[in-house]
Amino acid sequence: MGLLVSTLTCGIAVILAGIILGRSADAIAATTGLRRVWTGAVLLAIATSLPELVTDVSAVGLHVPDLAAGDLFGSSLANMFILGVVSLFAVGERAPKQLAPSSVLTIWISIVLVFLGAMFVLFPSVGVFCRLRPESTLLLVIYLVGLRTIYRCSPSSEPGGSKAQPLAQPRVDRWYSLARPAAEFAMGAGLIFWAGPRFAILAERFANASGLGTSFVGTLLVGFSTALPEFVTSLTAVRIGAFDLAVATLYGSSACNMAIFFALDLASPGKSIFASIGPIHALSGFLAMGLMVLGLATVVRGPLSKRFAIIEPAGGLMVGSYVLSLWLLHVYAG
Repeated sequence: MGLLVSTLTCGIAVILAGIILGRSADAIAATTGLRRVWTGAVLLAIATSLPELVTDVSAVGLHVPDLAAGDLFGSSLANMFILGVVSLFAVGERAPKQLAPSSVLTIWISIVLVFLGAMFVLFPSVGVFCRLRPESTLLLVIYLVGLRTIYRCSPSSEPGGSKAQPLAQPRVDRWYSLARPAAEFAMGAGLIFWAGPRFAILAERFANASGLGTSFVGTLLVGFSTALPEFVTSLTAVRIGAFDLAVATLYGSSACNMAIFFALDLASPGKSIFASIGPIHALSGFLAMGLMVLGLATVVRGPLSKRFAIIEPAGGLMVGSYVLSLWLLHVYAG
């Protein structure tokens, strides 16, 4: 009973932090005039990936690297489940007729990073260069270069995004307006840093008590729990008509998850993190990549038909594919 209450407490803290981070990041973007897709792919994606960063570094410190890897790949899977859920109701005017090129670029960068992450699980290297492992370093470099490319390709006004214009204020007023959302952002980050390590400890206890194993628990329980901020922020973005922002946040978060492997390698004193985890995580990565490609087809194509006035059937296909993916992982992990 105590384990359940502690888990629920951490879950509520993560959800609350996701709401705070999402709103404050959007306010920061409006005040500074940052481009919307880049805001979703960077500010919101990194902010909502804080649970993965803190939880997984803590998991590596607890000598359960499978839990950390399962969380990262499982969170990417959960992000596509979230995209399927929000796509179910993103019909009519809520869904854009065509995604911005910067959004499509964000999607492809995320797919490439997840594919490489899965391949590195199957073929880890033993080389070290200046105490850096080549796999995680390559993932980080591709991620950073991708962010720079997305920024350069992002127009100041993007289709499907919010119609709100950057605030035209004097510099003093702008910095004054920035103080409150910056403080809220810091508060949300602090809440994440409080809840994150506890998630790793609770997940390890649950894995030992249930007998399901840390790989499956990391993919299902921790992966979905740490994806809760993405769900909250994406649902909010869809409700205000900023579908591009939701897509950039979900795919940008998946890309950020792969870059987190660099931090896990730094926290791992022995061999590479990819050499310390089981091959089941490669299956998680390839399943996540498949769902990401399906999500690309869903969001680029737009609604199937005007006959579907209530839900979008392609979103239902993504939700069903996510459930099938969890079943496959359970079968092979068992």
